[in-house]
Amino acid sequence: MVDRGKILPKTLFPFIWYFLREYQSIVLVFVLLVFAAGFWGPFNSILVKHVINLLPQVSDGDVSILYFPASLIVLNFIVFDNFTWRGVGYISYKYRGVIKTKIVKTTFEHVIDGSHQFFQDNLAGRLSNQITTLADSIEMILHRISVDFIRGTSLLLMSFVASFSVNPTFCYILLMWFICFSSFSVWMSKRLITLADCHAASESSVSGQLVDAISNHASIRIFSRKVFELARMDDFFRKVLKASRQKEGFIVILHTTQGAMIAAMMCFSVYFLIYFYKLGIVSVGDFALILGLFMELGHMMWYTMSRVDDFNQAYGKCKQSLSALIMLLEIQDKPNASILQCNRGQIIFDNVKFNYKGNETLFQNESVEILQGQKVGLVGYSGSGKSTFVNLILRLYDVIDGAILIDGHDVGDITQESLRTSIAMIPQDPSLFHRSLMDNIRYGLIDATDEEVIKAAKKAHAHEFIIKLPQGYNSLVGERGVRLSGGQRQRIAIARAILKNAPILILDEATSQLDSVTESFIQESLWELMKDKTTIVIAHRLSTLLRMDRILVFDRGRIIEDGAHNKLLAKNGLYRRLWNAQVGGFLGDEKYED
Repeated sequence: MVDRGKILPKTLFPFIWYFLREYQSIVLVFVLLVFAAGFWGPFNSILVKHVINLLPQVSDGDVSILYFPASLIVLNFIVFDNFTWRGVGYISYKYRGVIKTKIVKTTFEHVIDGSHQFFQDNLAGRLSNQITTLADSIEMILHRISVDFIRGTSLLLMSFVASFSVNPTFCYILLMWFICFSSFSVWMSKRLITLADCHAASESSVSGQLVDAISNHASIRIFSRKVFELARMDDFFRKVLKASRQKEGFIVILHTTQGAMIAAMMCFSVYFLIYFYKLGIVSVGDFALILGLFMELGHMMWYTMSRVDDFNQAYGKCKQSLSALIMLLEIQDKPNASILQCNRGQIIFDNVKFNYKGNETLFQNESVEILQGQKVGLVGYSGSGKSTFVNLILRLYDVIDGAILIDGHDVGDITQESLRTSIAMIPQDPSLFHRSLMDNIRYGLIDATDEEVIKAAKKAHAHEFIIKLPQGYNSLVGERGVRLSGGQRQRIAIARAILKNAPILILDEATSQLDSVTESFIQESLWELMKDKTTIVIAHRLSTLLRMDRILVFDRGRIIEDGAHNKLLAKNGLYRRLWNAQVGGFLGDEKYED
């Protein structure tokens, strides 16, 4: 679970440490093992030097003088190559998947707590892609790139010591080369960070657009817009291709220059080896040590610096993902938020002021009280504030001023989970999980038995069509319930609400997608569900509100009429005009949008 006392870091290394801090001792052992693994090459070169220098002393087939250094070569392999890497492999096997899973789970939990506005502003596919990209990139940094960095560092330090023991000149050559090589590589990599960031952003954009297009495949077919969508995607593909070529071209230039610098180091080292050998300053073993050591070091530094490129690309992807995912949670529980024990279901709007960001005020000091067990209908043209009224009760947005009270408790002072546990909602366009029908209905009450799920489905008149499916309640519904009709999805949503049996019930055009026969059956089930519950019903079809205790008439954020159906008709106000304007009992839209 995310520690709500702390905000997830938005920069890479604090973010990584957030997940590693509980494994501090394991991280230390991991680093020490990788660091020790870098000793193998220099130690091996030193031991080979001693063997070569001892060869002239071997006489008459007596090679016993070679036994000790040879055994050290074997021991060096066992300790600094085999043992260290097996230890690194074991730690990776033990903790790699655990840490990656925690990153995905914690980031998902943070994102799912995002505001209603956050999900309206971001494509679901893009968010999903960002989470997996972030986890994969951090995994690469921790278990691949960091290993090469640490091993390269220990190899470099040991190479300084070994080369100095032969002759300080070789240590100076190595030091000067490393300063030039690393400075150039780091300087060039700064540009690579920007290129990698641009490439990651363009790939993420393409992924989001692909998901958006695939999700709306039906509209593409209906409007014959395949050619249009392909042409539209071409622009995004061109941006990805351009960003990729710029990045890869830069990497080619970088690697070519690095290779030339390594060749220059080898030229200097060979020249001085030959020169010192002529002077008798270095031995044959020294010759082999320096050549072998510098060749290995040059290859290792080249490889390590290529990992710098990989790191920069991973860093760019992480930076882009963290920027998109780790947002400030607009709707948060207070540290001392209490658990709502909703027994009555009384709802009070107390001088509520609210507006969406960048828009004019919708509610201005609006007050209304919905009593325990009342059945209240909300009507008005689209954009008049009906959905906003419900969203504020659910605390999908926070009010700017005033308060909303549930059983006397300010919704801002209670936990969001306890608030929404007390409310069952049947939306106009219910979204189902790509899971079985049994699982989708049980979502209303996770620990419900199969019998309770079936009972709820029968009350919602969903049982009839479910048992006709080849796999019955085990049938998968497809992404967002695409394998079901609109009316069938609606009945599953109603069954969910019946199973949840919360004290407050909200219906948002709950029967709008049902045929008239099924609606008449379900209306009776809904009235049964409404018993002893505070119920709010949003409806354009005003005939569904005839049995409501009260009807609230909204007009641009104001409740201008409040009363039962007959009372409102007698007023000859907006409600009567809406009633008279209906055709077939359905209310048309006005100019402004919801």
